[in-house]
Amino acid sequence: MLSNLSNMMLHHGFKSSKQDFTFGPWKVTAAKTHIMKSKDIERLAEEMGMPALPEMLFGDNVLRIQHTDGYGIEFNAIDALKRVNNLADNVKVACSQEWLESRADSEHSKEVVKPYDWTYTTDYRGTMIEADMQMRVAETTERIDLEKLKAREQIMFFDDVLLFEDELHDHGVSTISVKIRVMPTSFFLLLRFFLRVDGVMIRINDTRLFHEAGSNYLLREFSTRESKIADLKNVPASLHTDPNEIAQYLDLKLTECEKLELPPVDNNGDSAAGNQETSAQ
Repeated sequence: MLSNLSNMMLHHGFKSSKQDFTFGPWKVTAAKTHIMKSKDIERLAEEMGMPALPEMLFGDNVLRIQHTDGYGIEFNAIDALKRVNNLADNVKVACSQEWLESRADSEHSKEVVKPYDWTYTTDYRGTMIEADMQMRVAETTERIDLEKLKAREQIMFFDDVLLFEDELHDHGVSTISVKIRVMPTSFFLLLRFFLRVDGVMIRINDTRLFHEAGSNYLLREFSTRESKIADLKNVPASLHTDPNEIAQYLDLKLTECEKLELPPVDNNGDSAAGNQETSAQ
C-alpha cells in the first residue's frame, strides 16, 4: 500500500499552487495542495460512516467559479465523497461479487469488499455557492455545442485539479478530477469520475459546464457511461486505461441537462437577493 501511494505521488508530481483568473464578472480559482493527513482522513471517514476513504484524498484542493455578486459553483473532494453511496446498492454488490470472484487468489480481495461502495462512485456535479443570492437550476433541452468548442481559439487560462484517487489494491483505479479552460468568449469545465475494475467493468461519470460571455446562464450536462469488460472484446486493452479514448466505446446510461440561471438584475444593475446556504448537488 505504501509503495503504491509513493508511486502515485511520484507520478502526479504534487506541488502546492493557487491560480486566479478573471473572466468578465467571474473569478476562477484553482487551488492545489498536499494529500490530507492520515489522522484527518480517519476523522473524516468516521464522520461519513465509511470504513475507508481513497488512498489519495486532496481535501483542500478546489476549483471555484465565483461571480462578483458572490454566487457561483465549486468542485471539491469532500462534497464529491458525500455523494458516494456508503450502503452499497444491488448494482454495486453484484459488481463487487464479480470482482471478488475474478480475484479469488488475491490476498486483498476479501479485504476490499466491504458493506460500502468500495469503488467510490460519485454522481457529484459541483457545490453551489449561494451567498446573498443563488443560481436557479432548471431542466433544459439545450445542449453544450461541443463542435463549437473544437474551434481553434486562444486558451487564456487552463488548470487541472485532482480531487481523489485510489488504485483499488492494484486491481484498477477510481479517480475524480476537474479541469477548466477559459477562452476569450467562454469557459468550459469538465469534472470526470473514472472507474476501472480490472477484468470487470469501466464507468465514467462526466459533468460538463459551459458559459458564454454575456449570457445569463451556464449549461451543465451530466452523463454516465458504463460497460463490462466482457462487452469490450473488440476494443484494444491499451485503451482501457485512457478515459479520453475508452469513453466513446462505453454504453451511455444516463444524460441530464440543466441551466444554471443567473439571478435577475434589477434596474440599478444589482442582482436580486435571497439568503440561501451553500449546498452540494
